[in-house]
Amino acid sequence: MKTIEDFNFEDKKALIRVDFNVPLDGEFNVTDTSRIEAATPTILKVLEDGGSAILMSHLGRPKGQVNKDMSLSHICEKVSEIVGVQVKFVNDCVGAEVTKAVTELQNGEVLLLENLRFHAEEEKGDEAFAEALSKNGDIYVNDAFGTAHRAHASTTIVANYFAENRCFGYLLAKEIKAIEKVMQTGEKPVTAILGGAKVSSKITIIENILDKVDNLIIGGGMTYTFVKAKGGKVGDSICEDDKMELALNILKQAEAKGVKIHLPVDVLAADAFDNNANTQFLDVNEIPDGWQGLDAGPQSLEIFKKVILESKTILWNGPVGVFEMENFANGTISIGNFIDEATQRGAFSLVGGGDSVAAVKQFGFEDKVSYVSTGGGAMLESLEGRTLPGIAAILG
Repeated sequence: MKTIEDFNFEDKKALIRVDFNVPLDGEFNVTDTSRIEAATPTILKVLEDGGSAILMSHLGRPKGQVNKDMSLSHICEKVSEIVGVQVKFVNDCVGAEVTKAVTELQNGEVLLLENLRFHAEEEKGDEAFAEALSKNGDIYVNDAFGTAHRAHASTTIVANYFAENRCFGYLLAKEIKAIEKVMQTGEKPVTAILGGAKVSSKITIIENILDKVDNLIIGGGMTYTFVKAKGGKVGDSICEDDKMELALNILKQAEAKGVKIHLPVDVLAADAFDNNANTQFLDVNEIPDGWQGLDAGPQSLEIFKKVILESKTILWNGPVGVFEMENFANGTISIGNFIDEATQRGAFSLVGGGDSVAAVKQFGFEDKVSYVSTGGGAMLESLEGRTLPGIAAILG
């Protein structure tokens, strides 16, 4: 696996695919800079070697049309501030204007190209567009895990034009190693905590990780499909009736493989999907009509705590309650605290997938776990056992 450490960038132009698809407010201010911060070490390595960096990214979904609201010019000052170098900007990512800006770029300088997705060819993985992009650098560096699952021109096809001169940036290399640690080389016992609303969105992950984990904690809305399938009463809780047979099959597979599945035994139920609803703790199998489970209960959390603290490798994907509502956030916060404690005791903990990452950020656990993945869809596809096109392209 070639990483940025295998190259010296002196007098070289590094074409770096970054993931600067960052959230902006109404005034186009960046509201979460973590993706820019995550790419900074890779950019600085190039500059410190005595090279220059050409950054390419997408922002939003302009669908092949120029949309000024999604211009990367909005983030140029913020990137400059974080990287510590005044970043130059050019109004396109291919063409004569870009060629001129790249040619004039001096060692130690950074150039940010305009939104790749202003060209429909980017998402189509167009060969000619990828070749045009490739003219912008001597060495191709992919540091965008968030788009590594897309076979787009800038993430996959462009690598073909760099024979030996292609590598992973620090961020993407760390993502690959973190997933490998959970899925292949992790010290046992390995525990996966899967939450979120639907079993259907996690089926392939569950099926893929059953061979790798010792414990599987299931929480969140998924719980109730399993509970109802086993004959429990779930009241008005979210439930995929058409996935009950699948849930039973997963339980059978787990048993056959010696994986212990831990479902909640009690829940905090509410009489409406509302932060101010009436609540009560109920046995997970005895939720009456008119009530719905919205968070894990205290007995469940005690069971989960014991499992997590005995684990040496932990994967967390998905909250165990409706953490967006303050009154139903305790379960998710508690899981975070248990993982924090296990990590302090020497466990390796990986958090990945949209909602769990959002929860980790919201409740201040970012620095208390071993690794927080930056790529939602890419992370999930990795856990499903798929080879991501952006990673395969570098490996050749």
